[in-house]
Amino acid sequence: MRKTKPIVVHEGSTNVFADVGLDNPEEYLAKAELARQILHAISARRLTQTQAATLLGVGQPKISALRNGQLDGFSTERLIRFLTALGRDVRIVVTPKPRSRARARLTVNAA
Repeated sequence: MRKTKPIVVHEGSTNVFADVGLDNPEEYLAKAELARQILHAISARRLTQTQAATLLGVGQPKISALRNGQLDGFSTERLIRFLTALGRDVRIVVTPKPRSRARARLTVNAA
C-alpha cells in the first residue's frame, strides 16, 4: 500500500487574488465581479457572444476572454462602460476607511 502525503489546507481570505500573492488584488477582485455582472446581463438578455460583442463594440474574442476570466486586457473603466451599454446602472460610492483598517480598499457589490 502506497503512503499518501497529507493534504495541507490553508484557510483563505475573501480575496483569492490576495491569497495567491498578486499585486493589486482588490483591483482584480473588482474586475472579476464586474465581469461576472456583465456575463449575467448578457445571459439575462439571451445574447450570443457575437450579439454581445456587437452591442459592446468589441470583437467576439473579447467576450470569450471575459467568459474565460482573462481580464488583463480590460480596464475597470471599460468594464463599467460595458455594463452601462447592457442597461445596468453602476454606482460608485467613496467613503472614509475605518481607523481599524490599515489600508483603504476597493470593492464591487451587486444589488
